[in-house]
Amino acid sequence: MVGLFLSITFAVTLGSVEIKPTTVWKIALSKIPMLTQWIEVDWSKGEQTIIWDIRFPRVLLGAIVGAGLSVVGVAIQSLVRNSLADPYVLGVSSGASVGATSVIIFGAFSMYGQYALTFGAFTGSLVSIILIFTLSRIGGQNSTVRLLMAGIAISAILSAITSLLVFSAPNEHGIGTVLFWLSGSLAGGKWEYLTIPTLIVVICLIVLMAQYRSLNAMLMGEESAGTLGVNTVQFRKLLLVITALLTGVIVSIAGSIGFVGLMMPHIVRVMVGSDHRRVLPVSALFGAIFLIWVDVVARLAFAPEELPIGILTALCGGPFFIWLMLRSSYSFGGSGR
Repeated sequence: MVGLFLSITFAVTLGSVEIKPTTVWKIALSKIPMLTQWIEVDWSKGEQTIIWDIRFPRVLLGAIVGAGLSVVGVAIQSLVRNSLADPYVLGVSSGASVGATSVIIFGAFSMYGQYALTFGAFTGSLVSIILIFTLSRIGGQNSTVRLLMAGIAISAILSAITSLLVFSAPNEHGIGTVLFWLSGSLAGGKWEYLTIPTLIVVICLIVLMAQYRSLNAMLMGEESAGTLGVNTVQFRKLLLVITALLTGVIVSIAGSIGFVGLMMPHIVRVMVGSDHRRVLPVSALFGAIFLIWVDVVARLAFAPEELPIGILTALCGGPFFIWLMLRSSYSFGGSGR
């Protein structure tokens, strides 16, 4: 938690205008009604606008998205018992992208108002994950290879549909918006956009934490989990809904950001073992810190231009994915502790 606190503090201070760390928290604490009278105002109005209206919500959004992607990575890897699974690799993010692109370009799900983007992304991710599981189970039990092949095939189809939707866009503004959004960005971080993703990530994390024994049992296989008293059919449905909900909400607000859900759970398992009572909260913490600093690099590396955050996570995640495949000694569950 100290690392997260320091990351938030210094990430807010970094930018074209340098601001002292103490000023960051003075401004933040001054927003608490009971503390306002005890805080001496020694900052300018411009500094307050930069910190409170621009940088703070963006950094917090990065923490929420990073934590959510890591949690969904843990959930989906337990769901499919596949160490190479994450929403991006399996195509769940591609499904969310189709739904969200339909909303942005063609105004689909407009009856849901401001929640249309979230609903569209959730629907797309849920449909994609159901398709992947259905395809992988045709002809018998789903194996790791069949699951990955189904995920790759569905991801390719959905990516093609997204490209087709972009190609069919009625105006250039919509195309530009979708293309930048598809590469992932936290530029839209505002206070009013933080409530729903925060609630969804926290609730899903609590639900999964409450089911940590079932998650641990699933690591041994469905038959073994069933003998330990886990209702595997109902539990898989729960994980499906959580995976689709988390992916849909995150993609709707930050675009498609890959590999965070793949990297963080593996790094954490190597450090703390495979017990989900520790893996889930530590993965969320590491994911939050990781994405905060990736966003800092995205903001500052080519300033004043901003680099899409999905490019940086892919540059980190691609080599990690290859290392994971080549490391023959690695097993799902880290060191096996």
